[in-house]
Amino acid sequence: MRLGIAVFSEVEGKSVPQSPNLSRAEISAVIEMALSDHVSFADIEAQFGLSDAETKVLMRNNLKPSSYRTWRKRVRTFGDRREHYK
Repeated sequence: MRLGIAVFSEVEGKSVPQSPNLSRAEISAVIEMALSDHVSFADIEAQFGLSDAETKVLMRNNLKPSSYRTWRKRVRTFGDRREHYK
């Protein structure tokens, strides 16, 4: 992730801007929150201003590919079971 430059990534066929204004500590905090089963995308958006698509891009860019796939699978599985999960 490049800081200080507007960077765009493809998410589900849409061009989504990444947030270039996050420090490494904030990126780490977002990753920790996103990996938690007790924190929703709405909570991340309220604290850091990142939409769910931007959070997914941040996670994709900062996790190993297998870790990202595992996380997305878990979020989808729990999201199907619980109405207000992530």
